[in-house]
Amino acid sequence: MITCLITGANRGIGLELARHYAGSGATVLATARHPETATELAKLAAAHPTLQILALDVTDPVSCERLAASLKGRAIDRLIANAGVIGPRGGLADPTNTAKLWADVLAVNVTGVFLTVRSLADNVTAAKGGRIAIISSRMGSSTAAAGSSYLYRASKAAAANLGANFATELKPKGVAVGVYHPGWVKTDMGGAGADIAPAVSAAGLAQRIEHLSLTTTGVFEDYAGAPIAY
Repeated sequence: MITCLITGANRGIGLELARHYAGSGATVLATARHPETATELAKLAAAHPTLQILALDVTDPVSCERLAASLKGRAIDRLIANAGVIGPRGGLADPTNTAKLWADVLAVNVTGVFLTVRSLADNVTAAKGGRIAIISSRMGSSTAAAGSSYLYRASKAAAANLGANFATELKPKGVAVGVYHPGWVKTDMGGAGADIAPAVSAAGLAQRIEHLSLTTTGVFEDYAGAPIAY
């Protein structure tokens, strides 16, 4: 069975992805910034002995290096860079669009993706056919510009761009990279009025990741396989 590492697995889509992969029998390395408060993830781990909770702050290079050192030489078949935050939802006049908040959100949604992949790329390469999934958003596509949620949109556009560049660099090493929109999901971030349940998103994402190959590396698509323009 495969080994799958998921960042930001303590809630939302990350938690549902951990549930999906653990339920399929995969070995799941589920990361959380504060494992001691990840109550739902702990319950999932208690029900699935193949799931291990690991501490990771994706914004901290030391934390990323510490995790990489603990996993040195271990193959990771699926690396899912999922950790993310949303930020202000308003337009130019939204007073919560502060420079400090921009720095904080970009640190998670962009720098965190880069540090995660840089730290664990060797593990994915060692898997021989390993795949990396970047959880971005359709909101990061320039074709979906709506004049709102500037910070989230900009950060997800940058995350998608990272994915495209990872695909180019890692293809010669046999690693395929895909960028994915999980859909509008009923989570704390998506809200109760969202379109789909977390389980639907997770199952779709997992299926898309399994379809990913060196032929399709660099793809940007949604959980159902619909293509998205960068």
